[in-house]
Amino acid sequence: MAHLTVSVEYGVHCLLWLAGSGDTPLSSRDLADLQGISHSFLAKIFSRLEKAGIVRASEGVRGGYLLARAPEDISVLAVVDAIEGRKPLFDCQEIRGRCALFGSEPPRWATNGVCSIHAVMLRAEKAMRDTLAGQSLAALTQAVARKAPSDFSTEVETWLGDRVRSRTRRSSPAAASSPNREVPS
Repeated sequence: MAHLTVSVEYGVHCLLWLAGSGDTPLSSRDLADLQGISHSFLAKIFSRLEKAGIVRASEGVRGGYLLARAPEDISVLAVVDAIEGRKPLFDCQEIRGRCALFGSEPPRWATNGVCSIHAVMLRAEKAMRDTLAGQSLAALTQAVARKAPSDFSTEVETWLGDRVRSRTRRSSPAAASSPNREVPS
């Protein structure tokens, strides 16, 4: 967890939409378009989330992703670790033993035990991980819902539904056999 990248932010946003979609799969392509990001970028995030068992794929024209577990059972920490991997917050380089005054061999007092700076960073990382572990996707979904206008969720559902219907029309046999029929993109 050396640095939480924008991948975590986009991944969590997508999971919030999945949590609100119930049993309706959402396409990573539609979620990428909804957020104005690259399809391939989001596909990599979903690949990591699927490997971690946070989402599962659903096949077909109306396919996409669903949460693999209940939102209450998915911690923000699990999402961070799935997307970023479990990296330390601080990478101690043990520079305490390289002081020019020590010559070639640092004294034992200088290098004995855990570095005091590293110890502070380990406590900070533990506090951060504990906070993220204590925050579920369900609680985060509720917090976002309280902040957003009541019609926003409906607008997003309509937008995503239009996308699914558009794909369904494009792939139907009637659409394929009727060259004059306009198919929305």
